[in-house]
Amino acid sequence: MVSSHLSGDGPFSKRCHAWLERTLGCGRALLTHSCTAALEMAAILCDIRPGDEVILPSFTFVSTANAFVLRGACPVFVDIRPDTLNMDEREIEKAVTGKTRAIVPMHYAGGPCAMDAIMEIAQSKGLWVIEDAAQALLSTYQGSYLGTIGHLGCLSFHETKNIISGEGGALLVNESGLAEKAEVIREKGTNRRRFFAGEVDHYTWTDIGSSFLPSELVGAFLCAQLEQAEKIIAARRRIFDLYHRSLRSLEEQGIIRLPSMQDDSVSNGHLFYLVARTTEERKRLIDHLEARDILAVIHYVPLHSSPAGKKYGRASGDLTVTEDLSSRLLRLPLYYEMTDEDVGRVVEAVKEFYAGDS
Repeated sequence: MVSSHLSGDGPFSKRCHAWLERTLGCGRALLTHSCTAALEMAAILCDIRPGDEVILPSFTFVSTANAFVLRGACPVFVDIRPDTLNMDEREIEKAVTGKTRAIVPMHYAGGPCAMDAIMEIAQSKGLWVIEDAAQALLSTYQGSYLGTIGHLGCLSFHETKNIISGEGGALLVNESGLAEKAEVIREKGTNRRRFFAGEVDHYTWTDIGSSFLPSELVGAFLCAQLEQAEKIIAARRRIFDLYHRSLRSLEEQGIIRLPSMQDDSVSNGHLFYLVARTTEERKRLIDHLEARDILAVIHYVPLHSSPAGKKYGRASGDLTVTEDLSSRLLRLPLYYEMTDEDVGRVVEAVKEFYAGDS
């Protein structure tokens, strides 16, 4: 396909939209220049205003909170579950106040939050649910794709994700009444789409918005990735499963903890982690792996303990699980081209460390 359209929403972008809508079963999919942009669009769509509160995990990337702080809202951080490292649904109702407007579950490592419980709470309290599914493309929960269960879903195609376009993201609009407004917000607050569709006579400013479209070059790159998505995800799931089987003996001995395997969900194999017994042990394991040319890294510093988190948000409860597990979690290498031999080398190095550390 040859296209001279470069500024966005050309034929490649439209093919990406169609793929996402067809594959995921969402009402409307709109490419954005990042998942951060999708979250910011979601905050505008839900009419988040100064003084509002939004409930989210502290163990997440900064964009999950920033999108709502930019609208003047206060992020209210809740603890995570010890098994999945996702937002603990049992802590949500305790965090709800008269100012609460939305719940933002983030599906860590491609594993699902307890979306049935979260949607039930949201319905009973009249709250929006915005899924941060940045890490979760093609992961499922009870047969539904993550990002399509809440009122809105946000995806990432950043270079660190399974399916990539360098930078890039998408907003999934699952609440039909929000689709037209989403298109206006995404097009700088104008009725551009309706004008070019011949639905209105004038192209004009109708609401607030910004330039959330990626270029058509990004759409073309992403289109090729989406065509190989099932193959890419299958490879990552295979690597994830190989890690899990190979390191299970250490977990059975109580030496490390591995990602939990949930019967009601299918992960996309986004990342693989282990949880060491102490922060100091994690540091020594990192050094041990680095000496063998294996890069293993930590993950999020909890937002409630960050300078901006303290300034703009507040914690609901003491968040002891978040603080404990974030200080002991270590991510192991996982990438599409990784071979069984590569995985074996990492596993051997981990087992070597613990054999000498027991």
